[in-house]
Amino acid sequence: MKGIQGKNVLVTGGSSGIGQQIAIKFAEYGANVAINYYRNREEAEETEEALQVCRQKVQQQGVDDLLVQADVSKKADVDRMFDTVLEAWGRLDFLINNAGIQIAADSHELDVEKFTRVISTNTIGAFMCAQRAIQHFLAEDKPGAIVNVSSVHQVIPKPRFVGYTVSKGGMQNLTRTLALEYAGRNIRVNGIGPGATITPINRAWIDDPEKREMVVSHIPMGRAGEAEEMAEVTAFLCSDLSAYITGQTIFVDGGLTLYPDFRTAWSSE
Repeated sequence: MKGIQGKNVLVTGGSSGIGQQIAIKFAEYGANVAINYYRNREEAEETEEALQVCRQKVQQQGVDDLLVQADVSKKADVDRMFDTVLEAWGRLDFLINNAGIQIAADSHELDVEKFTRVISTNTIGAFMCAQRAIQHFLAEDKPGAIVNVSSVHQVIPKPRFVGYTVSKGGMQNLTRTLALEYAGRNIRVNGIGPGATITPINRAWIDDPEKREMVVSHIPMGRAGEAEEMAEVTAFLCSDLSAYITGQTIFVDGGLTLYPDFRTAWSSE
């Protein structure tokens, strides 16, 4: 894809799911990829396995790769992550803010610390990473692109996941505000809003025919999305093909945000 080959990209939460596919997709288009992961590899066998799968697929494309551990909700970790990438490569061209968590609980019973944890990772973490990337772009006086991986739930309420929906709503305005503030410096900030996506974290409904049907019944296109589809749109938003796009969130959701209950007229006829 035009404008990606030879560039350097940092993907937070890049070891599995949508983040992993984004890392692989950028490698396929010729970018060097820094893959951020959260858990200590020695303490989490699952993390290590996912990282090795991701790294192997990235390396198959003949590009450089880095593994960088960091909890994006902690400023010290974010600074260390960026320092590691910049020391290794000297420059960064794209940032993909993909790291995120969600915690389920009835809102009237949700522990405030858990609410804060979700906001700290999904929104504050995205801000701190974006801030470091923008500081680098400005210091080098060069263009750059940031893509925030949000969710359809930045506009669709999700009961029992209030921290998640609030965090993604915040990410929408983070995207718009940064885009407006730095458009004149040729720094573009956009977002993608995935709908229901087939990833390992969603195995609970993917592998259960009844639950899967419940999910798919709300999607006008009649199917869940693939992580690779999210990755393609993310790459597009960093490429030269989107050079005149900033401040936008593209929903990659099979029509989920189109108010599917209105597929047939029921209020005016």
